[in-house]
Amino acid sequence: MQRSLTLLCTSFLGLCLGSSFPSNINIGGLFPTESHEYEVFRFALSHHQDIPKLVPQVDMVKMGNSFSMTYAFCSQFSKGVYAIIGVYDRKTVNMLMSFCGALHVCFVTPSFPMENSNQFVIQLRPELQDALVGVIEHYKWSKFVYMYSSDSGLSVLQKVLDTAAEHNWLVTSVNVETMTEASFLKVFQDLDKRKEGQIIIDCELERLTSILKKIIELGKNVKSYHYILANLGFLDIDLTEFKKGEANVTGFQLVNYADPNISRIVQQWMDFDNKDAKVPKRGLKYTGALTYDGVKVMSTAFQNLRRQRIDISRRGNAGECLANPPAPWGQGIDIQRALQQVRIEGLTGHIQFNEKGRRTNYTVSVMELRPTGPKKVGYWNEDEKFVSTAAYIPGSNDTYGLQNRTYIVTTILVLADGKYGARDPETMMWNGMVGELVYGKADVAVAPLTITLVREEVIDFSKPFMSLGISIMIKKPTKSKPGVFSFLDPLAYEIWMCIVFAYIGVSVVLFLVSRFSPYEWHADDCEEGADQEQNNEFGIFNSLWFSLGAFMQQGCDISPRSLSGRIVGGVWWFFTLIIISSYTANLAAFLTVERMVSPIESAEDLAKQTEIAYGTLDAGSTKEFFRRSKIAVFEKMWSYMKSADPSVFVKTTDEGVIRVRKSKGKYAYLLESTMNEYIEQRKPCDTMKVGGNLDSKGYGIATPKGSPLRNPVNLAVLKLNEQGLLDKLKNKWWYDKGECGSGGGDSKDKTSALSLSNVAGVFYILIGGLGLAMLVALVEFCYKSRTESHRMKVSARAAQQSINDAMRCSTLTRMSGNGSGGENGRIVTHDFPKAVQTLPCMSHAASMGLGASGM
Repeated sequence: MQRSLTLLCTSFLGLCLGSSFPSNINIGGLFPTESHEYEVFRFALSHHQDIPKLVPQVDMVKMGNSFSMTYAFCSQFSKGVYAIIGVYDRKTVNMLMSFCGALHVCFVTPSFPMENSNQFVIQLRPELQDALVGVIEHYKWSKFVYMYSSDSGLSVLQKVLDTAAEHNWLVTSVNVETMTEASFLKVFQDLDKRKEGQIIIDCELERLTSILKKIIELGKNVKSYHYILANLGFLDIDLTEFKKGEANVTGFQLVNYADPNISRIVQQWMDFDNKDAKVPKRGLKYTGALTYDGVKVMSTAFQNLRRQRIDISRRGNAGECLANPPAPWGQGIDIQRALQQVRIEGLTGHIQFNEKGRRTNYTVSVMELRPTGPKKVGYWNEDEKFVSTAAYIPGSNDTYGLQNRTYIVTTILVLADGKYGARDPETMMWNGMVGELVYGKADVAVAPLTITLVREEVIDFSKPFMSLGISIMIKKPTKSKPGVFSFLDPLAYEIWMCIVFAYIGVSVVLFLVSRFSPYEWHADDCEEGADQEQNNEFGIFNSLWFSLGAFMQQGCDISPRSLSGRIVGGVWWFFTLIIISSYTANLAAFLTVERMVSPIESAEDLAKQTEIAYGTLDAGSTKEFFRRSKIAVFEKMWSYMKSADPSVFVKTTDEGVIRVRKSKGKYAYLLESTMNEYIEQRKPCDTMKVGGNLDSKGYGIATPKGSPLRNPVNLAVLKLNEQGLLDKLKNKWWYDKGECGSGGGDSKDKTSALSLSNVAGVFYILIGGLGLAMLVALVEFCYKSRTESHRMKVSARAAQQSINDAMRCSTLTRMSGNGSGGENGRIVTHDFPKAVQTLPCMSHAASMGLGASGM
């Protein structure tokens, strides 16, 4: 019985508490007259009829009129509304936030978010500034025009300017509210003059549509312009004329109309019969989608409050909103907390609020206008920031990127100026290939285009497909003819002089030790009864002869007998072994290699001299390298080049090569090493690369900023590089198909067969030696004849006869085999009777004595 009574009391108490939560919730509405948001508000209420039921109390207000907005707000507060949904503008937002904060009335709004709003203002629209900065950084913009309207506040502009100060961006901000037709036209005239076309437009949808119409009227909806629309309703904007003009347009999209659930609601909206509507039915804009989500958020919050049995019922008079001091509503805190705690999926994605009532944990799609229409190219969220998905969206052939697709090259452009691309320091305009890409005249540049910092700022490059550096091209010098005594080149002249002194010194030492050593003296065999005479074979001439024979690796018929003499001979043989081996090893290289003597070998050699002029291409990365370099040698070279008269710069690479060939070695051309090596292998084969590379860089394929071709080109280059095909192609076209012979193109020495000029000196020495021998023999003959004739006091004719007899005597002796050898191969015969001897033959002893005395 007691237990049943307890259950009955508990049930009655719960019924009482549950009945305290109102079944109808009065919500206020503040909308402009005939606004799209009001139409969607009524449509959303028809979709959310759950208990508690939302009962609207709507007032139509005039935007920009603070008095009208104040009167409407106070009227709804006095009627006892639990929360208000509506829109504001720049003139009324501060008033509304002040009332909401003072009276604790929650205001749910799809209008632009404010940085300094209080916790009672629930902002449905996500903040766009971080997403906009992410897209700007993705496109690598560093100079652009920012058109804004103060209608939507200045928070986005402030964020962009703060980021610009950090990244050194050049931002030109223009308030479109204060612009006239003339000033609007002047902005685009200035952009055309600077050859720039990067514009950001930050306005509400109505004003944005008006600005785009003016751009179309000026004819600026063309390919050379790139617009970023800082608006969350990219698909709500009519961009038909921009698509026709092939202009680049990027924007943001909050509502994903491709979602089936969202498409179903949009279709219901189009079928919704709104009898009170006084404007034609239009598609569901993103502001309308935010309004729909606002109603859903309020409905969910009050359902949660009812489920939690929180008493929020109003009792008594609501009070005056203009009371001083204001009397805040006590239950306002509970409603504000319930609204901020809502977590739902709506038409605008995931809906969640932070403690300040701002959207968080949301995702914004990034869109681009393509020839086929608007396409999603990426997204932005707070965690991942900007993520590009242009080439990686499965299931969509158009947005999957450019991989595995075949393209038809419709036009190949040949540049009229023949330049690769540089910025004019006066006009700041780009020329050459870079200019074609910057100003939208070309889609891709496939050329030996060097990747540099200044170019990367305005265009996109692929990964380098070839590495290179700046090199020096000169006219190939004529081959140096070998000298007559080129066989002496393997050893330095200092070594030859030391060898001569060593030869003389060894001969003298050998002569001396042979004189002092008793073992070098020995007696000759003589006739019986004759006195034995001691002789020494190593006179000064024999010592010289022994040293010369050992040095020539030939030897002679005498050798030292004493230990001291053999030590001298041994060290001399060791010396000659090393010298001759070294000489022989180097001789082959010196005689079989033809050398070209280059007047310069490096950039330092160029900078030190003034006889040889040098220059670069007039507009290109090489000239820019010297202009920006802070290295002393390159600064000196740049100072010379820019002041040289006549000018050392050329308009095209072909002109530079022709100038090198016709200058007779008085002009050097500075260009990329790859092109230098390629030209070196082309006929007439009269140029060459000297020295190493001055820097290190690479060639890349260039595309306009943000081009969809960049990613697939990068992947293709990396694939070719990993497969080694790029190196194979270079070897094929540079060297295999070269017209100047193989060898890599950088060798200045070429091995060839010996010619007569290489060994002419050897023949000259042979002929000279033979002539000298004949001359010495004649001198010896004359000297000996004169000496003997004076000694014997006979006439010269008799002396000649005596010599003839002596020669016959020598012949007979050799034929009889009774002669004996003397020094240096001289013939010694027996004494003849004095009756027939007019010029006696020298005995062996006399010969040795003569040799010892050195004649």
